[in-house]
Amino acid sequence: MLDTARSEITKSGKILGLSDKEIDDLIKVNKEHKFEIKLKSGQTFRAYRVQHNNKRGPYKGGIRFHPDVDLDEVRALATLMSFKTAAVGLPLGGGKGGVSVDPRQLKDGELEELSRAYARYLTPHIGPKKDIPAPDVNTDGRIIDWMVDEYQKITKDTTKASFTGKSLQNGGSLGREAATGRGGVIALQEYLAIKHQADKPLTIAIQGFGNVGSFFATVAHNDGLRWQLVAASDSNAAIYKKDGFGALELAEFKKSGGRFKDYKANSVEIISNEELLALPVDVLVLAALGDAITDKNMKHIKAKIILELANGPVNSLAIDYLHNKKVDIIPDIVANAGGVVVSYFEYVQNCNRQKWSEAEVNSKLRDTIVEATRAIVSTAKQFKIDLKTAAFVNAIKNLR
Repeated sequence: MLDTARSEITKSGKILGLSDKEIDDLIKVNKEHKFEIKLKSGQTFRAYRVQHNNKRGPYKGGIRFHPDVDLDEVRALATLMSFKTAAVGLPLGGGKGGVSVDPRQLKDGELEELSRAYARYLTPHIGPKKDIPAPDVNTDGRIIDWMVDEYQKITKDTTKASFTGKSLQNGGSLGREAATGRGGVIALQEYLAIKHQADKPLTIAIQGFGNVGSFFATVAHNDGLRWQLVAASDSNAAIYKKDGFGALELAEFKKSGGRFKDYKANSVEIISNEELLALPVDVLVLAALGDAITDKNMKHIKAKIILELANGPVNSLAIDYLHNKKVDIIPDIVANAGGVVVSYFEYVQNCNRQKWSEAEVNSKLRDTIVEATRAIVSTAKQFKIDLKTAAFVNAIKNLR
């Protein structure tokens, strides 16, 4: 993922005529925090916070709890966040954090202890004017609430603007939970409108029917869009149905703890994740983890459009290959920016002691994503480049 980010930044910088030094400066990380958290049980976990670039404003980025978290991944995600906030015009920088842990193996008390220790260590380095973390993989409003409380105990700051993604009762924003998925719907809608395909029925496959993927599907359904969901996957298996699934039905199945390998219904096939990626659908939504499509499987892709809702799900070799095959990739730094956009709205509300309605949040989100999508399509046309590169070109313009 880090190599892909660097490749995209270098390619986009060259298009804009930047020198090697100017490109290196864009890639260079400002600060890296590496530390260990030891619980009372004796368990020890590696923890990280990378602060990449704050030229446009405070660092901004999620915290993930996952066994595979390492410094390279966090560094890559922090870098992508700087370009994401710049691509959609937010006055924020880019950061990312994580702990190498499987939170499912911890008791509730241990999870709270870990969360508070993470916030406690980073308190001197974060805050409303420095760095504003948020939830990410395997973290949520409850975990962020613990971190906010720990930060508040130490600093006496009562704005709750130190973190975003909080629970609603603790200063969170309406519309935040669905924001990343909703932003993906808006980006795809606007792309289709620009291409004069807004009313065309589409077949959709979603790799990763978790929080983001399920909200993408349910928002599209609730908005009355003519998109037929024919396949979806979780970490264990994928399901396919030629005539399509009900988005609300699948979301409820997953919410109740169901696993797709156990899904039973008429005309449903249990398939592998790789088989899902190779389906001949109109739109392939990548909402799982990074590097889903690489040089190893790129030749199997039959989708006409790829929507990147995960971070870095298509590597640089695959991007070039698919572009040459006339596959448009709506890039992550715009397509999945809904979460950070509404996180910024939450931050503004906290700082100003305000509470916006969900309709107001969603309206402002639509305006932001529509503008950013139009901008990348325009830049792609201007420079005769793919949408992914165009997004980085626009971000670099805003970062210089």
